Amino acid sequence: MEIPSAYPFFLASENPGNAPENCLFHVIPVPWEASVSYGGGTAKGPSAILKASEQLERFDGVDEPARLGIWTHPPVACESGPAKVLSRIASACQGLLAQYHIPVLLGGEHTVTLGGLMAAKERFGEIGVVQIDAHADLRDSYEGNPYSHACVMRRALDMGHQVFQVGIRALSSEEADFREAFPVRHLDAAALALSGIPDRLLPEDFPERIWLTIDVDGLDPSIMPATGTPVPGGLSWYQTLDVIAKAVSGRKIAGFDLVELAPIEGLHHADFLAAHLAYQTMGLIGRLSRLP
Repeated sequence: MEIPSAYPFFLASENPGNAPENCLFHVIPVPWEASVSYGGGTAKGPSAILKASEQLERFDGVDEPARLGIWTHPPVACESGPAKVLSRIASACQGLLAQYHIPVLLGGEHTVTLGGLMAAKERFGEIGVVQIDAHADLRDSYEGNPYSHACVMRRALDMGHQVFQVGIRALSSEEADFREAFPVRHLDAAALALSGIPDRLLPEDFPERIWLTIDVDGLDPSIMPATGTPVPGGLSWYQTLDVIAKAVSGRKIAGFDLVELAPIEGLHHADFLAAHLAYQTMGLIGRLSRLP
């Protein structure tokens, strides 16, 4: 299927275009925006990331993650209700997981993640979800919608997955109570700022196989202003990379997503940061995780 020109191949300028069966990473754009509650624009995120990726260097500072193969798929159709869109995302991921590829979902709003987690549950059973985010996303329903971006981690828990949260600094009192009662383990932004990132990030009993979900508002708005609900006090660039490195080290990676970029016209650095972060994450997975 031909990919629309608004969705170029990831790292097209530096990627020789390996056959899809030989590519470890399979990028799936999901321009879905149905429940954003403050600033909008996430539907434009995947296209902006892919276009910005054309400006990346193939060498990431350590090696060339592209040597593992990066394939880009056409965007998922998002013109339906949540059940159908999530089914399409899950279907796109299921075949890849069965062939030992790693899906890379580019959102779109954070609800995109649920499609990947549905596919992972079907393939692997219960896994661990490592969430980088400003928000807990643990509401049972928001504005009457259980599939709101504010409910993503609650739905992940409903699937039986375990969740570990990093960088949280905005949550309701109900979410705070639920998080302690469930419990949902976490390293919030304030604790991270005061005490740093521990050598062992994830609990000893956390699942070996994980899905990494990166909401770009987990980063500080000083470096990532292009998101619907920016919250001060977020992760720096190198803190984010350290968290990802410690999360994936020695673990099996079901997939990862990068969501909630809402591009601002003329502000290129945020789009580039998102593309750079996706590529750096591929590099860290390639070097540190247990590959299929």
